[in-house]
Amino acid sequence: MILIISNNGETTTTKVIKNLFEMGKPFIRIHEDEFFDIKTDKKRIFLVSEKNKFFLDEITSVWYRRGGLKFKRLKYNNESVNNHMDETQHWLEDYVIKTLESKKTINKQSNSHVNKLFVLEKAQKAGLNVPKYFLAENTNEVVVNKTITKALTENVILDTISKNSDAIIYTSIIEEKENEDFFITFFQEKIEKDFEIRSFYLDGKMWSTAIISQNDEQTKTDFRKYNDKKPNRKVRYQLPKDIEEKTHHLMQSLDLSCGSIDFIKSGDNFFFLEVNPVGQFYGLSTMCNYSLEKEIAKYL
Repeated sequence: MILIISNNGETTTTKVIKNLFEMGKPFIRIHEDEFFDIKTDKKRIFLVSEKNKFFLDEITSVWYRRGGLKFKRLKYNNESVNNHMDETQHWLEDYVIKTLESKKTINKQSNSHVNKLFVLEKAQKAGLNVPKYFLAENTNEVVVNKTITKALTENVILDTISKNSDAIIYTSIIEEKENEDFFITFFQEKIEKDFEIRSFYLDGKMWSTAIISQNDEQTKTDFRKYNDKKPNRKVRYQLPKDIEEKTHHLMQSLDLSCGSIDFIKSGDNFFFLEVNPVGQFYGLSTMCNYSLEKEIAKYL
């Protein structure tokens, strides 16, 4: 039995499930709004929510897409008893999650969020080129128009006053210096690119797409500023073998079996930018006819 952990209405998950149906592979899909009770029956652990129930030992593979496995916790009136039982329940939950993660997995709930600084250090150790970067709380060391800044965290979407829109933090070029100090910020050398590359990695294999974004002022610095009227051209691309091998070593060192990875090609050089374990890939899969949703279903 395959266990899929995902968000409600997540499109890529639905596409993979269609392939699982066609292959006749049994699965259970759980969502972020489900809370499970941990039960036992005839010395076997099983999990039950309002939508699903399954024995822990019947799960053969797990795809952690997004969201997370959540649990109900019992509460007790006595504070000491409640603290003790809260810790007890924590370790029982931890056992369930670690047991699932010990099976055949595509990513894990426990490392679905990566530290960008840690990843860049690991990428350099793996032999990949990384644009020079530094942290600072002022712009004293910033070279104007030759330095970019981006969020230290993963893709950032902020709620705005308007209920109909969100604010996204994009990569930006530093065009002028600031007079005052600010919170520690990530700065990086601006690389003049030929084009960007988005690669999908799964268990040692890579499927890459060249994104011709540099000819459009809207997408030149960050291709995520999509131009819906005139979309960037996207074509299949083959990374050099040594870049794929170094990327494989990086993913192994991060204990990631899957992820979306961004590169920049500049002349003869390839620069690693970042990896997102739960990044989107369906659009590029469709554009380049990679059928990545089928590859995931086959792996599971």
